[in-house]
Amino acid sequence: MTTIKFGTDGWRAIIANEFTVANVARVAEATGQWLLKNKKNPTVVLGHDSRFGGQLFAETTAAILCNQGIKVFLAKGFVSTPMVSLGTVKQKADLGIVITASHNPSEYNGFKLKGSYGGPLLPEKVEEIENMIPKKGSFDPDNLDIKQFIDKGLIEYIDLETMYCEHVETNFDLDLIRKSRLNLAYDAMYGAGQNVVSRLLPNTALLHCEYNPSFKGQAPEPIHKNLLEFSALIKREKKIDCGLATDGDADRIGLYDKDGNFIDSNHIILILIKYLYEQKGMRGKVVTAFSVTPKVARMCEHFGLKHQVTKIGFKHIAGTMVSEDVMLGGEESGGIAINGHIPERDGIWIGLTIWECMASSGKSLQELIKDVYAIVGPFSFERSDLHINESLKNTIIENCKQNNYKSFGDYQIQRTENLDGYKYFFANDEWLMIRASGTEPVLRNYAESSSSKRTFLILKAVEQALMGDKAV
Repeated sequence: MTTIKFGTDGWRAIIANEFTVANVARVAEATGQWLLKNKKNPTVVLGHDSRFGGQLFAETTAAILCNQGIKVFLAKGFVSTPMVSLGTVKQKADLGIVITASHNPSEYNGFKLKGSYGGPLLPEKVEEIENMIPKKGSFDPDNLDIKQFIDKGLIEYIDLETMYCEHVETNFDLDLIRKSRLNLAYDAMYGAGQNVVSRLLPNTALLHCEYNPSFKGQAPEPIHKNLLEFSALIKREKKIDCGLATDGDADRIGLYDKDGNFIDSNHIILILIKYLYEQKGMRGKVVTAFSVTPKVARMCEHFGLKHQVTKIGFKHIAGTMVSEDVMLGGEESGGIAINGHIPERDGIWIGLTIWECMASSGKSLQELIKDVYAIVGPFSFERSDLHINESLKNTIIENCKQNNYKSFGDYQIQRTENLDGYKYFFANDEWLMIRASGTEPVLRNYAESSSSKRTFLILKAVEQALMGDKAV
């Protein structure tokens, strides 16, 4: 049988290849054994996103857990990851399980684990479950009819979407947004958030808010190259003030200004820190992943807030949010969480916070960014993924380890950080980060400078230095 390993955010694999009913049953069996070992009369909140086979894999998981005597609160229909995480807290459950591959292409599905606190299960706990996965499952899922478990009361259906919407209504001034003159748009990328925004803010212009488990052939990751249709819609309409996009399981955010320009997560994080501190009166530590802009440290210093940098992967941020007083935790890749909700990325929650900020201040997104620049200075951030063979990738990373790079073209390295990847700092607040993907032959390069043009020049110089005549 396949060796199953959990990555930075759950186990993910290609449907019908490694992600099969039999393998899902193995993971569910180990999860159940772990719960029975660590909890008395454990309960689980379980849901799936809008991918192919979600209901089948969720019901398989439920049947295996129930066959071990564990009660399961099973979501009706597809739901987002934040809905399951919130439901875990509201139901006082011991664990949340989401059948999702998040922003991966449609051929993938996955299995995420959530702690009782409503955020990613801590890495050491995930490892314990991973080590308990049997080589061959003890139960035949084909012989487990979920109806018997419903009749026994071990499966109880739960409306997580309504629970989530009611939670939003309680925590946001939606009337302020509804009564403002803001024209808003939302692209669900055919993901699990597709029903929520129309329920909460019915006048929002919607795109890709219908069921399509293939995501129309586009990976549901909310980055600009995947959102060109949304950007074109905003430019064409010429009346939309802000556009929000979320990924397949709606835990990551993409954002557009009124001109159809993509606003990266670094800028979103900085806007949020300023808004939460000044307008919401919130305090606490700010925790960001290693790939996030150092401008956050400057913003925190301005407001007298503590700042912590973690390894990449929201589970590291969530670990701090669970144990300390954290105002905001954020990643460069669109995953952001704020205090007062759950220690979990939530694209819709963050989008609503930005819209509330715009409505209360009367300012456009561009004006909010100018306010941020007045504190930290203007900057542009870009990421480039180099698809290279494994041998070249390993050679480059070994050169980074050995400090063999002293410059990249005209960019002289002044200092280096290597918490999770390799961050090279140049003059004039410019920097570059190199990090290898752990699952595919891809080298991720991140760069920041005072303008988009200068940032792309850094990425080009780095690519040339790393790959020589193989550079594009």
